[in-house]
Amino acid sequence: MQGFLALTRRELKKWYKEPLLMLITVLQPLIWLTLLGKAMNIGAVFGGGVPRELANQLMLRSFGTTDYFSFMATGMIAMSCLFTTMFTGFSIIWDRRLGFLNKVLSTPVSRASIVLSKILYATLRSSFQVLIILGAAFALGLKTGSGFHPLYLLGVLVVAFLLCVTFSSLFLMLALRSTRWETPMAMVNLMVMPLMFASNVFFPTELMPGWLKVVASVNPISYTNDAVRQFTIYRLDAGVLLKDLTYLGLFALAISSLSVYLARRYLSR
Repeated sequence: MQGFLALTRRELKKWYKEPLLMLITVLQPLIWLTLLGKAMNIGAVFGGGVPRELANQLMLRSFGTTDYFSFMATGMIAMSCLFTTMFTGFSIIWDRRLGFLNKVLSTPVSRASIVLSKILYATLRSSFQVLIILGAAFALGLKTGSGFHPLYLLGVLVVAFLLCVTFSSLFLMLALRSTRWETPMAMVNLMVMPLMFASNVFFPTELMPGWLKVVASVNPISYTNDAVRQFTIYRLDAGVLLKDLTYLGLFALAISSLSVYLARRYLSR
């Protein structure tokens, strides 16, 4: 535990002692929300030449809310977690190339602690961005659902935590044996876009083609977005929310356990 906490502090210090990195962490979600969020005004498409009440009914039936910005802003949370955690594995490569990994592996600190410290760092950093996204979304006009309570935002953080654990573990696995950053970068680029677009970040799963709907139904990002929207813009359905949290929890447990197992077996100098 002492080694795990020490390694986690090291990762956090590398982050908050770098002003430019901190600035990018703050600006990135704000740019996504203000530029992409406000530019994709789907509500105007439904509203063009259509009575306002009918347009609202169409939006509500299609997106579960009358405001598309609210739909997409809540999807930005999962997308931000994905883009933040995708770089987790690169720190293993740089630790190996700079010789730090050799020193850590020669100490009594377990390989599991090395991996888990990086997972926790990525999760904390992503959670910080989630808070920024939520604050900016409310400032830009996020419309919450009926029955919304501020305490539901804690549920959003729990959902984001589970997704971050999943993907930081996954991207770490891809880099455990790598000595060149180009290899995991190629794999990350191959995975990120399909994961994002084969989910309900921008568009409801129910309106997708049949084959894409099958892919989205097993994508953890889809369950993340649905759970976040249950907490914020939808009328909370306990059954649906429990299904989302169970899937995300089991997925996170499976991927993180596999990551620790592979680290114990394959992580080397």
